[in-house]
Amino acid sequence: MKGFLNASDIDELEEVRRQHQFNDNAVRLTRTLGVQVGLERIGVHLIRLESGRDSTQFHYHDNDEEFIFIVSGHGVADIGDASFEVGPGDFMGFPAPSPAHSLHNPFAEDLVYLMGGERHAADVVHYPRIRRSMIKSYGRKQWVDWKDLHELP
Repeated sequence: MKGFLNASDIDELEEVRRQHQFNDNAVRLTRTLGVQVGLERIGVHLIRLESGRDSTQFHYHDNDEEFIFIVSGHGVADIGDASFEVGPGDFMGFPAPSPAHSLHNPFAEDLVYLMGGERHAADVVHYPRIRRSMIKSYGRKQWVDWKDLHELP
């Protein structure tokens, strides 16, 4: 495993189609960079989002921090209650927990961005628009609708 990827190495990486489990329109074409250079605690991916696609379901994490850096193209970032048009050179960071966030590409040109974040073995991801949470715990993933959650005293 080497600690360096040049541009031609990255271009040769397979672009993997990933569809979000809670959003059929969230389809990312992903080149995973971090594991190629031996990173174990941080995930780093070069993402291409085609016209009309979402990046994910609107969400936030309890434990994992994330970032996005726009490489090319344009999109719309929903962060909390606000929406922002984003383009090349724009950067977004999401501490844990953060306002919920997602990206959408309403433009004709592909949106390309670098995405990275922590890879804790345990995290809870909340999806406020669909009122659902996913629990990630040491290799196992489960989800629950908020109507089925009960507060403890």
